[in-house]
Amino acid sequence: MGSRTVRHEIRFILNGEYVALADVRPDETLLDFLRLRRSLRGTKEGCAEGDCGACTVLVGRLHGGRLVYESVNACIRFLGSLDATHVVTVEHLKGADGRLHPVQQAMVDFHGSQCGFCTPGFVMSLYALWMRAPEPSDAEIETALQGNLCRCTGYEAILRAARAISSYGKAGRDVLSVERQAVTARLQALKDGARVEIGIGAGRLVVPADVDDLAALLEAEPKATVVAGSTDVGLWVTKHMRAIAPAVFIGGLDGLKGVSERDGVLSIGAGVTYSEASSLLAEKIPALGPLVARIGGEQVRNMGTIGGNIANGSPIGDTPPPLIALGARLTLRKGTARRTIPLEAFFIAYGKQDRRPGEFVEAVHVPLPVADEIFAVHKVTKRRDEDITATLGAFLLKLSGDGTVEKIRIAYGGMAATPKRAHAVEAALLGKAWTEAAVREAMDAYPQDYSPLTDMRATAQYRALAARNLLMRFWLETTGTKAPITVKQHEAA
Repeated sequence: MGSRTVRHEIRFILNGEYVALADVRPDETLLDFLRLRRSLRGTKEGCAEGDCGACTVLVGRLHGGRLVYESVNACIRFLGSLDATHVVTVEHLKGADGRLHPVQQAMVDFHGSQCGFCTPGFVMSLYALWMRAPEPSDAEIETALQGNLCRCTGYEAILRAARAISSYGKAGRDVLSVERQAVTARLQALKDGARVEIGIGAGRLVVPADVDDLAALLEAEPKATVVAGSTDVGLWVTKHMRAIAPAVFIGGLDGLKGVSERDGVLSIGAGVTYSEASSLLAEKIPALGPLVARIGGEQVRNMGTIGGNIANGSPIGDTPPPLIALGARLTLRKGTARRTIPLEAFFIAYGKQDRRPGEFVEAVHVPLPVADEIFAVHKVTKRRDEDITATLGAFLLKLSGDGTVEKIRIAYGGMAATPKRAHAVEAALLGKAWTEAAVREAMDAYPQDYSPLTDMRATAQYRALAARNLLMRFWLETTGTKAPITVKQHEAA
């Protein structure tokens, strides 16, 4: 790698200004940079963990040559991840002749702001929505605002404002639309193919030039912190005050963004975000569509990655249980060598995964359910949207011609120190008639598989009961019995 070009500054566009920074700490957040270094204080700190949305800004990046703007949480987004992007804050919004921007005017006229603290974040989330869907449905509005909390309970007024934005102006005439071609050219010029290295020791950060560069870098520095979407690592810094240097930022690596399908297997690069994967997963594996829509808010889904959710090994990660139930396999890479293992074998114990020094998650390979297989996944949380899992169950079933269980795979999150198969429950069902009696009998095997803990999200007893009930729900759904459903606001009569 001696011939590789190295640059010693992060370069991006902030609103309309070119920014080049050679003094960037690996743990410096975009929020702190905006407020402390640039006095752009419309971006607020509310929770510092990506939950409340008060810090929402837009980040534009080139995706397949196309400029895409996404809402993100500035409080857990690191400066090191912003190379060759366009950061847009609420201060950049403007209407014609110096008037308020259409989003801002709608919020004023429909009384969408009360105390005002959360308002800039709501404005930026609605701005992102308006740019891609000028006449949004109520479902699209609710989805766009999942990651924004209003402590004054002004949601109805904000929803009314969202519906009315296009009556104040046209998205096609907005500054981000008018200047899109010029900004695209500027970002293309910033992508120079160089590795970025800034600082030394506890102040060192690196942005690899490509995936091969990443592999070489991690071979040389196996203890480096790999940062993809930072939806988890961000909290290491803001809540746990952990040091993350040297930090390696991989969110912009196109080589980890690939998605392909071959012989009934969907391969997803580790750097693919939830938002990027959502429509494809909903099409190929319909049960995963609603699940992805409940992972954090839209800002988190725009940042968080499928590979990161696997690599961090959390026992309450949302994607590992369904992927395990589907029989997914994981490709790990070290240097030029690769190995592929069953995903369930990757999780060894709490905080311990089968990842060797210098190795990183490169892709996950997911077998698509065939016509005679039934797949479902259900997530239990305290609130429906933007909440962390208490327990999550995933189920894959195939029945033989006589109605007995020919194949069943069950996996849970939140029930053990790792995402884990319910082997004893599966064995109790295999070869049995798919009946309520068989399901109830199999429930007695749950204690062989799981000994859940009590924490702030649920008690052990609650988790144990919920896990059993999710299996019963799956049986009800597969036998045509009407099961309880969840009705979202836009669906209510």
